[in-house]
Amino acid sequence: MKYLSTRDKTLRFCAAEAIQMGLSRDGGLFTPECFPVLGQEEVQALCGMDYRQRTAFVMGKFLDDFSQEELLEFAEFAYSGAKYDHPAAAPLRQVGGRTYCLELWHGPTSAFKDMALQMLPQLLSASLRKTGEQRTACILVATSGDTGKAAMEGFADVPQTKILVFYPEHGVSEIQKIQMVTQEGENVGVCAVEGNFDDAQSGVKRIFSDEAIREELSGRGYFLSSANSINWGRILPQVVYYVSAYCDLLNEGAVKPGEQVNYCVPTGNFGNILACYYARKMGIPVGKLICASNRNDVLTDFIRTGVYDRNRPFHTTMSPSMDILISSNLERLLFDLSGGDDALVRGYMEELGRTGRYEISAEMREKLQELFYGGFCGEEDTKSTIAAVYADGYLIDTHTAVAAKVLEDYRRETGDGRAAVFASTASPYKFCDSVLDAIGETPAADSLDRLDQLQSVSGVETPARLAALRGKAVRFDAVAKKEDMEQVVLRFLR
Repeated sequence: MKYLSTRDKTLRFCAAEAIQMGLSRDGGLFTPECFPVLGQEEVQALCGMDYRQRTAFVMGKFLDDFSQEELLEFAEFAYSGAKYDHPAAAPLRQVGGRTYCLELWHGPTSAFKDMALQMLPQLLSASLRKTGEQRTACILVATSGDTGKAAMEGFADVPQTKILVFYPEHGVSEIQKIQMVTQEGENVGVCAVEGNFDDAQSGVKRIFSDEAIREELSGRGYFLSSANSINWGRILPQVVYYVSAYCDLLNEGAVKPGEQVNYCVPTGNFGNILACYYARKMGIPVGKLICASNRNDVLTDFIRTGVYDRNRPFHTTMSPSMDILISSNLERLLFDLSGGDDALVRGYMEELGRTGRYEISAEMREKLQELFYGGFCGEEDTKSTIAAVYADGYLIDTHTAVAAKVLEDYRRETGDGRAAVFASTASPYKFCDSVLDAIGETPAADSLDRLDQLQSVSGVETPARLAALRGKAVRFDAVAKKEDMEQVVLRFLR
């Protein structure tokens, strides 16, 4: 199978090349030339597999230059008991009559990004071998909180790689920041950026598109790649857990074969819900794709109007991983909805860069609204949802609360009574201050003391890796202006 750029589909690469490059050199995102469809017999076979076997099977449909043996080996390593505190890796938990929560935070950094970023290093290392690449891959990452730590955890001391993470100086939680600045590994680097996540993400994209920097780094023995969800090697492992969730529903007798299920996903960069859309294209009977945003509701407005407009106030919220106004992965959806019209997508992206907005055609808007529902959740509703769900015996984080509230709004507005799954993207312990406040507690002054406080109050055990943060030395304290990010990269790769 070949992978095409969303901005120039004459650019065609095999999977290993696409994963190695991360971002197409024209600024476009790689997307598969076609989507394999899972037959009913294959879905039944998947129901009898564990998560690691499901991963190898589904990913093998897209990665024909990787063997099933390789993919299973990668999956066994990525989702091993040494890394995940639940044998199912992505367990499904029933929280209401026909409501289920897909817990995606049982990995080493307690966030859903682990589901892809424990796999991506295996894929990238193998891709370097398959393509005969001799240079060292420098993984550039812009993070709104979780991707940075998860990427460093995955790539730490992986041969032939270095990784540099940029995060908004005041745009992540204290626990997220501590996780990043104490990261171990000889090949890792971290730098805060004066600005918000969009500033960091735009800076990384700018560096990728700078031919002079690429040539300079190549002369030093490096090439740039990405661990953000612009990399197909990030999106594909996320498709797996939506396929797996449907298999679990079948196994539990919660739905009948072929019965549609709605999925509600909290998202900022659009990658997580895009993966669910791709599972739908593979034949998984996904009903409505419910896109849940926080106060940064650019995606809600886009789904409702067909106009994408980032010219609006940027809000720093208690769900910081969704504090995004430029949703990069939306470009892949536009490519698909337009029937692969790369010129149209390129025009939209150029207009976004020039004016900060674009409007899709009426035909595309109709397709979008048929598939997706957009909703958002403000700060007070996020708090009240955490409190209400906790009163029912389940502790969730701020991002998961956004999804739970938007799912509730969707059902009330539409009367849609189908079974529904909402994605839980982070452990509540990553956002202790907000969670404690929401359940009526005054957070302790020290961010690490809040871990003990939340465990004492809730009776829910602190994830071991978060508990181990106490006493770890800070290794990184650099702060850069957004216009100086290129110099940070050049210094890191001297």
